[in-house]
Amino acid sequence: MAKHLDLEEQEQLDEIKHFWKQYGNLITWILVAVLGAFAAWNGYQYWQRSQAAQASVMYDEIERAVEAGDVARIDRSLADMKDRFGSTAFAQQAGLMVAKVYHDKGSVDAASAALRGVAEKASDPGYQAIAKLRLAGILLEKKSYDEALQQVSGDSLKEFVGLFADRRGDVLMAQGKKAEAQAEYEKAYKNLDDRAEYRRLVGFKLNALGIDPDAEKSKLAIAETAGANK
Repeated sequence: MAKHLDLEEQEQLDEIKHFWKQYGNLITWILVAVLGAFAAWNGYQYWQRSQAAQASVMYDEIERAVEAGDVARIDRSLADMKDRFGSTAFAQQAGLMVAKVYHDKGSVDAASAALRGVAEKASDPGYQAIAKLRLAGILLEKKSYDEALQQVSGDSLKEFVGLFADRRGDVLMAQGKKAEAQAEYEKAYKNLDDRAEYRRLVGFKLNALGIDPDAEKSKLAIAETAGANK
């Protein structure tokens, strides 16, 4: 009996040896790859957290420079932020904040450059859309109409469809293209939330063009009321 068990164990051992001889290297490499990938993922996560923490500190520095109104310090800090942490959300937020400061101080070219950096390089589509809207506004002030339209043309996030259309309407109005501007304002009005204060502003623009944006809705309401009273 003991000899029989020994023979079975020996057969199993031989099978294991044969299996390991055939597949051992493959299994080892798979384990190395899995463990390597896990280590790399953990390393990447640590690097991202480290980058975010350092970028946060630099963002605070830019914020203090903005509060102090120190343009030279803002320039240095923003350049450093772009160079070291350009892919982070903090860099995108800093670009938008600094662009406003530059614009308020009359440095239009510097404001445009800061916004272009966000519009072209931001990984977050929301920040990109905000930068494009603001850049289009500056280009409109400079009467660079074609370039302004380029910034707010094409696809955009659902939340920005109405805002992009409104800005296109502003540019087209400045070009004297009233019919095209009206079409964009109507698109903006339809895509903005009914409760949004900004929608009322678009409504005023349509009123100035002799258009009542709610006329069709009023007609439908009257028709429905008349039908209900029959």
